[in-house]
Amino acid sequence: MFKKILIANRGEIACRVAATARRLGIKTVAVYSEADASAKHVAVCDEAVLIGSAAAKESYLRGDRIIAAAQATGAQAIHPGYGFLSENAGFADACAEAGLVFIGPPASAMRAMGSKSAAKSLMEKAGVPLVPGYHGDDQDADFLHGQADRIGYPVLLKASAGGGGKGMRVVEDTAAFKDALASCKREAISSFGDDKVLAEKYLQRPRHIEIQVFADTLGNCIHLFERDCSVQRRHQKVLEEAPAPNMTDERRAAMGAAAVAAAKAVGYVGAGTVEFIANQDGSFYFMEMNTRLQVEHPVTEMITGTDLVEWQLRVAAGEPLPKRQDELAIHGHAIEARIYAENPEKGFLPSIGTLRHLETPDAVNFELGGVPGHPSGVRIDSGVREGDAISPYYDPMIAKLIVWGADRKQALARMSQALSQYRIVGLAANIAFLKRLVEGEAFATADLDTGLIERHHDTLFPPPRPAAEGALALAAVALIEAEKDASAAQSGANAGDPWGQALGWRMNNAYTRGLSFSDDYAAALPAKAYDVRVTYDGADWRFELPARPGHAPRALSLMSRQGTDFSIKLGDTAVHGGVRRDGDVFHVFTGGAHYALDYNDPMAHAGETEAEGGRLTAPMPGKVVAVLAAKGQEVKKGDPLVIMEAMKMEHTISAPHDGVVEDVLYAVGDQVGDGAPLLAFKAA
Repeated sequence: MFKKILIANRGEIACRVAATARRLGIKTVAVYSEADASAKHVAVCDEAVLIGSAAAKESYLRGDRIIAAAQATGAQAIHPGYGFLSENAGFADACAEAGLVFIGPPASAMRAMGSKSAAKSLMEKAGVPLVPGYHGDDQDADFLHGQADRIGYPVLLKASAGGGGKGMRVVEDTAAFKDALASCKREAISSFGDDKVLAEKYLQRPRHIEIQVFADTLGNCIHLFERDCSVQRRHQKVLEEAPAPNMTDERRAAMGAAAVAAAKAVGYVGAGTVEFIANQDGSFYFMEMNTRLQVEHPVTEMITGTDLVEWQLRVAAGEPLPKRQDELAIHGHAIEARIYAENPEKGFLPSIGTLRHLETPDAVNFELGGVPGHPSGVRIDSGVREGDAISPYYDPMIAKLIVWGADRKQALARMSQALSQYRIVGLAANIAFLKRLVEGEAFATADLDTGLIERHHDTLFPPPRPAAEGALALAAVALIEAEKDASAAQSGANAGDPWGQALGWRMNNAYTRGLSFSDDYAAALPAKAYDVRVTYDGADWRFELPARPGHAPRALSLMSRQGTDFSIKLGDTAVHGGVRRDGDVFHVFTGGAHYALDYNDPMAHAGETEAEGGRLTAPMPGKVVAVLAAKGQEVKKGDPLVIMEAMKMEHTISAPHDGVVEDVLYAVGDQVGDGAPLLAFKAA
């Protein structure tokens, strides 16, 4: 076994590898960019080496610097994690030339599977079923268009060297083909340096099922059952679970055998995933092989009682696989949700900012086994801590939330509860969306396919609703209590003086105070706020929302307080929740929901002016990759004007109304900051 390894990655996977290495008595070396100097993965490793500036191409993609760091620190092996250089055959070769063990498959296997076109030809020879399509080398646009017409629409275009949903487009008809092909090739060359694409028949209501395979250097190859990864948005996975619902023993055996055959066909060694697209009738086709550990590997660990990273280390050190196929069995059910810094209501736009408050469910950071040792059955793999920043340079994942249950019903209940307990302040997160998804009828009943989110869009993206009365009452109580705390602190020795206390007491009449809060829903109303009235009533308060018809004042009392968590009584109803203040925004967590309520203090914002209008701005920092409109051009509402690339995704800025482009302020290749005006636009 190795004495020291270098982890050529960042985030939760680097922390995950470090945890297993520590348990095995192996020292670890972290590498980091200037943006990650204070990152969690740097802190959890025994040593750390700076390898470059924030941009990945100047740090985590610099194989030469990573190898130099391994040699300088005396590491014998390099674990690539996933992403970055994990599937780079040239990097694997360079490690071998430097006398370092690459903890992953042989470079030859990566090359064989690295090209989707070549891999499909290889799989066809190995007898693995394939989706009808074109996987050849001819990349002439007209030729590809003809192939798509031959296959029949809808057609899926995929970057041959791609992965992770990048460089993929679904083309619904022949008229849309050329624009989709151009966009696909543009994203492919940007993400992978190779714009070669393949075209396949796009299956209706398919499921995405993948098989975890593992092989050693002694010729042994097994599978560790399947994962269902059907719930996706923009071809990127959102929820994963193991085992796949409604999987028969016969189908499991057939898919496992096909996956092992695929791995053996390329002389595979280590952890890999063979991905299949499956029809509702049970038929399945080879899609691709990921020659690395997958983000969703924890669900496999949880149902098999294995540590796949430990297996990676042992196999890379020349040891045989820890278990035979007949020694593996499925225990219970596991589900993983990816907690992302993103805004689902705004097209899943990534969010940049600081995790000013991070509160997680009661869980273990790392615990394996058929039945996790932690009584909650909840595990969290994360590469960030409270106070860390989510930057524009890397994937915006905050954590992986994994739950285990004796069956799927228990796992679903635990996931719903765990999501209710996740509290994040400082940036947008997808927690509320994930909770709707997990509790929705389609996922709960395992009516799964890759179009689930689109099919249930109206349910998963309901129209904004007014803030719950209990949430507004909690915000009011938190504000009043904070003012009382400040008053008591200022009073000092005179804290017992009733004239110095901010309790709202009046000698001859009741004191009524007006508080104004707003959110996205309130902003769309004529009043643009929730006008809350709180009247001092002896030791308690009366609370009312005058703007809501039929609402009568109700007694409001504080039953208990623990830090920023409150239990209040509103009329005859008990309300419990946490309130975290971030500037003028009160983040209220109650009833499994999160409300962001802006406190409108007119004194604090006197003199502020409206932001300048007439300009279309960048939704986040990024690079302009296409300018589709010219100065003076008349456009229609919805016409694409500029395409930006940020955080490994393309974002299209479209015309909000019919109008005229008065000026184009940036050119292709320009880097722009968050909120930078891209065009001057005049509505018709």
